[in-house]
Amino acid sequence: MSFIKTTEQDSRYNHLEQMSIEDILTNINNEDHIVPVAVGKVIPKIGSLVEVISEKMNKGGRLFYMGAGTSGRLGIVDASECPPTFGVDHNVVIGLIAGGDSAIRKAVEFAEDSTTQGWLDLQEHHISDKDVVLGIAASGTTPYVIGALEKCNQNGILTGCITCNEGSPIAQVSKYPIEVVVGPEFVTGSSRMKAGTAQKLILNMISTATMIKLGKVKGNKMVDMQLSNNKLVDRGTRMVMNALSIHEKLANELLLKHGSVREAINNYQHE
Repeated sequence: MSFIKTTEQDSRYNHLEQMSIEDILTNINNEDHIVPVAVGKVIPKIGSLVEVISEKMNKGGRLFYMGAGTSGRLGIVDASECPPTFGVDHNVVIGLIAGGDSAIRKAVEFAEDSTTQGWLDLQEHHISDKDVVLGIAASGTTPYVIGALEKCNQNGILTGCITCNEGSPIAQVSKYPIEVVVGPEFVTGSSRMKAGTAQKLILNMISTATMIKLGKVKGNKMVDMQLSNNKLVDRGTRMVMNALSIHEKLANELLLKHGSVREAINNYQHE
């Protein structure tokens, strides 16, 4: 099958500059409706990847996200939200971006074009076959990511990818490829739009489902969340109140004493 970048095809719309603001927003929204449908079609692929990630992480492995530009930033966002949400260590889910941390805010010219830097970045984290590396590339052609995945395959490290083009080079070097095709962007080639939204949705699904399978959620509550601000302390207090049927003051004291909802509940039941 020949490789066609649908993410680079011409927008279905033209003369955008002549549209009213309402028409611009309406048309963007109409295009956005395509995204969850496209994601729904690849749920079996996402599920297969979540299963193997869960198995690896249950044995002490880590999950690495790798990307450039928007894709890299999305991986870093998802990785950075796992510790406060699920109480895992910052070194359990790790986001890497071409160009390093400075590229999170400002584009680093040609950083994504290196075929060797991705593997070097992984080696800094002492990557091993216990881990999983997930490449994120809307285009499916990012050398930084593809080079790293090829080296992972050579070293027995499990690989996956999220891309928005079918039959791309990144999918060909991934053991667990997820190809979510959302079509041309409203602004031609602006893959931070639908493609970025699709990647964000899938990253949410992967990390959340994995953490649930690792026991980081009880019922439907984030019982291991970090108490890093007053909002989360208040939420945790309510969770302890409801779980133990106790008054707010005692629930708050237990929460602050034990440091998490799970520990507050477990220790109260044994005190």
